[in-house]
Amino acid sequence: MESFIKKAGFVKNVSYFKEMYIHEITEKWNIDLSAISNQGKMEKRFDFVIKTSSMIYGIETNFYGSGGSKLNETARSYKTLSNEADTIDGFTFVWFTDGKGWTSARHNLEETFDVMEHIYNIKDMEDGVISEVCK
Repeated sequence: MESFIKKAGFVKNVSYFKEMYIHEITEKWNIDLSAISNQGKMEKRFDFVIKTSSMIYGIETNFYGSGGSKLNETARSYKTLSNEADTIDGFTFVWFTDGKGWTSARHNLEETFDVMEHIYNIKDMEDGVISEVCK
């Protein structure tokens, strides 16, 4: 994932950051993320955060080689997170996921696709979707 972010022109610790907690994002850019932190009671960590002149992108990444209940819970959790993030001006949640495991959980993934604007796979990354989304 990081190589795709770099390829899109983002610079580590300047325009993109690894493993950043909500409180760190709030402190660094003075943005209220209480809608996704359960009013400060939950400390979410994003795999990557990209900062552009107009938006902060909180990014989660995962790959599932096999099925199981974890995929269904992840899809539900990220659907909720996306809905909460949609209420925050200047913040967008993005999910990159892939793997054969989604075959058995395709209905949950499809349900998440229906409500989440920014969900992508490895092929999307190879096609340069980061540059298109993170402007």
